[in-house]
Amino acid sequence: MIKEKESKKEELIKVEETRSTGLRKSLLRFQTARVIVQLSLFVLFNAVFLGLGPWPVLLPITGLLGVPSKTVGDALGALQYMLYLSIPPWVALASIFVASVVVGRAFCAWACPFGFAQDIFEVMKKRHSVVTPRTHAQMINVKYIVLIITLLASGILALSVIAGIGKGYQNTLGVFAIAPFNALSPADTLFAVIPRTVLDVRYALPLLFEPGVDATGLVFSSIASVQALFWVRLVILGLTLALVLYVPRGWCRYLCPQGAFSAILMRFSFLGLKRDPVRCGKGCHDCVKACPMLVPILDEPWEKFTHPECIMCLRCVDACSSAAIRPKFP
Repeated sequence: MIKEKESKKEELIKVEETRSTGLRKSLLRFQTARVIVQLSLFVLFNAVFLGLGPWPVLLPITGLLGVPSKTVGDALGALQYMLYLSIPPWVALASIFVASVVVGRAFCAWACPFGFAQDIFEVMKKRHSVVTPRTHAQMINVKYIVLIITLLASGILALSVIAGIGKGYQNTLGVFAIAPFNALSPADTLFAVIPRTVLDVRYALPLLFEPGVDATGLVFSSIASVQALFWVRLVILGLTLALVLYVPRGWCRYLCPQGAFSAILMRFSFLGLKRDPVRCGKGCHDCVKACPMLVPILDEPWEKFTHPECIMCLRCVDACSSAAIRPKFP
């Protein structure tokens, strides 16, 4: 009887320990922490109105170039603007290089405002489209093409201005000369262009109700002044949001030039992932199924891997029931 009571007591203790461990895991999952970090940084990066910043800090993220309330800047946008001013973009390049070497593409998953927006859209739809391996292998190269076009456009224009033959060309291009990519970037459209346009119209509409003031012409001229480029940007934004609604992190996977820049340096990242071959039986594939970037985790080296497409979101770590995957630094 005594032994039976002791064995039952031990079983209860084990059950309680399992419950407490499960509770800790559910509360301390990386995805919960990531959402908190994303939301906190989103507020911090747009907190000039709170008296914070702006700070002379550039980060490898997108969606902040045209935002008046930003406290930090996005490195690729700054790089284009510095080339427009014929200034060597060493600071922007150093920002991308240092961030990518230290933490890889972690800024994409943990700090990028447009990455945060994509995660929100992903939650809005339960079932997503399946991208075939062949299509995925072809599409991931598109972001590198976008990066090359952006750098060539800004670089050639800067060299022509320095040579004294490109000033007129620079003035003709307008916003495309200042930042070729950001002139059409869906991130800038969502966080900068649309809010500014809404505010312009909002300040014009109350004039319609001012007594003795015929402001109809002013209001309609304010609405009509929205350039054709705005509608082009809206179409691009709509197509991008449709993509990320059906394909998780579709923008990061296939189109983001900042992600392409960081992916080139990801192989040298101090931060990576390691997989325990003893715990991992390669049977469940839960980690691969959870990865929004379609990284072939089980084909990577188990000691440490820094795949160019990995954004260090750590969904694979949460998905692994045997705790076989862990971050590794350096």
